[in-house]
Amino acid sequence: MKLIRQHVINSHAGRKIALGLVLIVVLSLAVRALTAQFLSERLGDAGWFQYGSYKIFDARAQALLDGRESFFLIPDSSRTDLIQYPPAFPVWVAFIYKVTGERSARSVLRAHWWLDALIMPMLIVALGVTAYGWRAGIAAGALAALSPLLAFYGVTPSSDAPTTWLVLAAMWLLLLAARRQSWRLALTSGLVLGAACWFRVNPLFVVVFWALSLVLFVRASLGIRARLSLAALLGTIILVAPIPVRNWLAFNEFVLTGLNVGSNFWEGLGETEYGRSLGFEFGDQLMVEQERAALGLPQDFPITPVWPDGIRRDRERARKSLKVITAHPVWYAGVMLKRMYWMLKTAGEPGPYYGSPGINCTSRKCLPASWQGGATALSVNVLGMAQSVYRYAALPLMAWGIWLGFRRARVMTLLLLATVFYYLVPGTAAHTEIRYVLPMHGVLVVFAGLAIGRLIEAFKSVNKREKVSEQTI
Repeated sequence: MKLIRQHVINSHAGRKIALGLVLIVVLSLAVRALTAQFLSERLGDAGWFQYGSYKIFDARAQALLDGRESFFLIPDSSRTDLIQYPPAFPVWVAFIYKVTGERSARSVLRAHWWLDALIMPMLIVALGVTAYGWRAGIAAGALAALSPLLAFYGVTPSSDAPTTWLVLAAMWLLLLAARRQSWRLALTSGLVLGAACWFRVNPLFVVVFWALSLVLFVRASLGIRARLSLAALLGTIILVAPIPVRNWLAFNEFVLTGLNVGSNFWEGLGETEYGRSLGFEFGDQLMVEQERAALGLPQDFPITPVWPDGIRRDRERARKSLKVITAHPVWYAGVMLKRMYWMLKTAGEPGPYYGSPGINCTSRKCLPASWQGGATALSVNVLGMAQSVYRYAALPLMAWGIWLGFRRARVMTLLLLATVFYYLVPGTAAHTEIRYVLPMHGVLVVFAGLAIGRLIEAFKSVNKREKVSEQTI
């Protein structure tokens, strides 16, 4: 009888979990469909979509499909423009073009809409379940589905969405590796993180913080902790190594996975009044015009931030920027703190240099004129109001969730916070945008989900006590 009762309880819990997952996917599809509709009408507006950068990826993807370029090899040592970004995103764009038969940013937007709606919330559910259990995982998945920030950059035709999927997948494998003390899972986590670095350079050094966290926080013998740490490092190195090796063979220079470090430091100083007083500028075009004059090039010469002689020029930008930064470390720490604030701020007006935190879905923004009014428009507006409430509640929920996490599962919490620390502190050493730190926001949603789960527990506990009290009376 006891076994039958347990089976019934388990079956009931399983049905509730399955229903929760289905509702998360439905919510995620709805939010991303509405957000995609909004963005699809603004792909020519630089305030909403960086179409200038996308043209670089589009040109590479077209060249790949037409057989004019290799996806990886660089036969011409003057083509420093080919290492501006890691090689995977143009391949991804070319793949979408091939599958859809449409060579446009809209085809990538549509693909990202469907993929992100399924992948993003499920990854966050997996993180929440592994760290804190099903209640926290389901709550976190619902918040991920609702989040204006995750939805906006999830559907945007850029490398941010696939990078984030891979980083969060690697984070999940890392939690599993720590829980099971499996070096194989740690190695796989490193490999998946390495794959993310083929899309963006930003996640590259997060593995260092993961490796340190495994050594410092996992409750196991030193030998096991060392194996976990080294396996994660090795996995990332194995996946990333072909890119700098290729760059060395092509240019006889050591360049990791992209050619933007100097530009980001330069533009980071260009954000500040003091930096601008020293000649630093924010924006590629202003930076390039300075360099055009310094190089004595005519106005019609097609100079870009990474061509010609892109490696030397980027290193010179980094050298000049770091000279100012190291001369004024206290001042620059204040600059970084300001960036950290804007990276965490998802409500209210966005910062002037850091990108939009997404939109609240409303009928006016996201529905055609013929659909204004009626039940559909009302539903969309209610959804937008829920998103607005979440924007303002997110940070308090996340902060409370971190405190709860330390009480419930300290090791899991510290491993998750290693990712938050990486994107929030070292990640703001140069110019950054909120889309660059999307994996951090994915992790923070897990903590918000834990807080929501705790509220649900408290509500059920109060409700149960009231029922017992009524029965007693």
